Amino acid sequence: MEKAYLALGCFWKPEDFFRKVKGITTTEVGYAGGSATKTTYEEVCTGKTGHAETVKLEFDEKVISFDKILDLFFQIHDPTQKDMQYPDVGTQYRSEIFYVDEKQKIAAEKIFKKYNDKFNGKIETLISPIKNYSKAEDYHQQYIMKKG
Repeated sequence: MEKAYLALGCFWKPEDFFRKVKGITTTEVGYAGGSATKTTYEEVCTGKTGHAETVKLEFDEKVISFDKILDLFFQIHDPTQKDMQYPDVGTQYRSEIFYVDEKQKIAAEKIFKKYNDKFNGKIETLISPIKNYSKAEDYHQQYIMKKG
């Protein structure tokens, strides 16, 4: 199984969306890209840790490609907003693709260019190596499925 880490605003709705996509076998929400190896929701909300709310996906590349996942990523949020996904505001709600290897980095850059051209250079999505991913608290996991 391959892994993908995507930040696209509050992680509840994207997790719920991706959990239903054929080929994605596991979803998890957490925090990535910050300065500490472990963090909490309360710490991330201060904006001082540098983490973004992130959806971790495990997927079967024989069923769905990383490129297709990135196409969905750009389609289900507004990648032109910097450090927010309305109405949520703050660096923890930024748009970011965290890659795990050079192959994913190249794919992310290619798909980014496609959408940046489509949006006339207004894409704010960052592309970064995955670092300091920390699983979110249990009450955040599959929140929409549990709470409706």
